[in-house]
Amino acid sequence: MSSDLYISESHFVVQNAEKSEPSSLGALIKSGGNSSNEGYATRDYILSRDALAKLNRDGLVTRAYGNDSISVLNRFDPWRSGVSRDRLFNFYTKKIEVAYDAGASITTLKVRAFAPKDAYEINRRLLAQAETLVNDLNQRSRADLIAYASKELEEAKAVARKAALALSQYRNQEGVVDPEQQATVQLQMISKLQDEMISTKTQLVQLRAFTPQNPQIPILQTRVRELSREIDQQVGLVAGNQKSLAATAAQYQRLQLESQLADKVLAAAITSLQDARNEARRKRAYVERIVEPNIPDYPTEPHRMRAILGVFAVGMVVWAVLSMLVSGIKEHKD
Repeated sequence: MSSDLYISESHFVVQNAEKSEPSSLGALIKSGGNSSNEGYATRDYILSRDALAKLNRDGLVTRAYGNDSISVLNRFDPWRSGVSRDRLFNFYTKKIEVAYDAGASITTLKVRAFAPKDAYEINRRLLAQAETLVNDLNQRSRADLIAYASKELEEAKAVARKAALALSQYRNQEGVVDPEQQATVQLQMISKLQDEMISTKTQLVQLRAFTPQNPQIPILQTRVRELSREIDQQVGLVAGNQKSLAATAAQYQRLQLESQLADKVLAAAITSLQDARNEARRKRAYVERIVEPNIPDYPTEPHRMRAILGVFAVGMVVWAVLSMLVSGIKEHKD
């Protein structure tokens, strides 16, 4: 005779707690782990060997389905041939029913056992294991996202540091701070020297015209030559050779641009890391129990009356067929 089966049923939903509208970074988190994916994940986990191994760590499953009070027809391993993990898993999956409603995001868990407390305890533990699974999935997702943002920040720091060092080394090597600003200063100095030279030449022309024997004339001529050399020297510093400010400006501008771009990337990486941390704090998934596991007080299965009626109906059909065969044989003999 078949043993009574008791069913403990529970309902739960995997929810995400979002306190604000997700940013682009939050969309990345959501794409990687939403309640629908986690709902399917919990269903697959409950029906997995991992869930069974953890559930049966203290022998709960083997005791619930293999004790002597259960009918030999229904008991797991009735002949004590040794517990096989594969056979136990097959027996386990026949007693556990998990249905996930994608529309409502509700998961229904039904556990069949031969004792009410066993059905309740297995259901309760499976719910606790599902909660642990969801927490682990979310923790791993948040940790991976923050780790990725942190890695991007470290790479941006390295690039910015390298660009700043290259710019500093070039300044020291060429002896310039900012070629454009230095060129402006040099041009202003050249302009002043040219004004002074024009003034000196004007004075020299006047002395030659009115007082050709003036002793100041040689002095002014010397002054004009010195100013001319100084102007040529200053112009050479601005342009005209490989050491000029014009020659160093192109390389300096390239290094400066690389340093500025690296700084912008670094600022963006810092912002991304802060966003990742904020999203990780805001977005948490958890198992919300809608219906707690119940301790059944009446066996739901087997349906004995239905079985009796089924056997009776089959018996009547067999009796009718046999009666027809017997009648046919008798008529054939006659």
